[in-house]
Amino acid sequence: MKRDGHIHTPFCPHGTKDSTELYIEKAIKSGFTDISFTEHAPLPVNFSDPTPNKDSGMNMSQLSLYIEEISHLKNVYQKDIHIRLGLEVDFIAGFEKETRSFLDEFGPDLDDAILSVHFLQVNNRYFCCDFSQDVFAVLSAASGSIEATYELYYNTVDASIQSDLGQFKPKRIGHPTLIHKFQLAHNETINDDSQIRHILQLMKKTGCELDVNGAGFSKTDCQESYPPLNYIEYAKSLGIPLVFGSDAHNVNGLHKHYEKFYTYLS
Repeated sequence: MKRDGHIHTPFCPHGTKDSTELYIEKAIKSGFTDISFTEHAPLPVNFSDPTPNKDSGMNMSQLSLYIEEISHLKNVYQKDIHIRLGLEVDFIAGFEKETRSFLDEFGPDLDDAILSVHFLQVNNRYFCCDFSQDVFAVLSAASGSIEATYELYYNTVDASIQSDLGQFKPKRIGHPTLIHKFQLAHNETINDDSQIRHILQLMKKTGCELDVNGAGFSKTDCQESYPPLNYIEYAKSLGIPLVFGSDAHNVNGLHKHYEKFYTYLS
């Protein structure tokens, strides 16, 4: 079975206008039999998105339309491919109650979901850690160092795994080394081996799935998967369920780098 479990859509406010049908048709032509649309869920209404265009998540007014469209396409293509309706949900420290309430309301509609960390909190200020090199630099300055930023990131991922977000909490942890996105730009080598292994061990203990995310290979200042291949091998040795995710934000990116993971997924 060829599965891509992390795909965005034209409902993504910072993505593409490529139609959802184009994604599906490409998946079928590429021999994929199982795909999950996991659009960025709306952020809590009382959370102020720190990105310039405030476009990190879907607008709440679009959510019902998204659910209707994917549900409709599931039926249209049911003989050709298994389509899952999902969301990528942000874990934001301090907003656990709001996130749980959201999942309690919309979780029953979902077939799949990913829990990801994009936002880090320093001194009551939130930063989108993967937005740009400049934002990462400001975040690191606020944290005290790049190493401290890595520590904060992994502590937040740890908190996301252990958080009580209710019965509809996503089982899959998204790109758990996303903090590596600018690693070739900041010119510091951070030894986070023990932190990554801790996260994977915690995922095993709590029954999580791993988003084997290929998007980092396409990032100029990353050039590796999230997590790197040797940790995917480690996760496999622990018995953690592995789900490939292209994290595509346009049709061109769909299934990209899948071939690099084939031996781990088989």
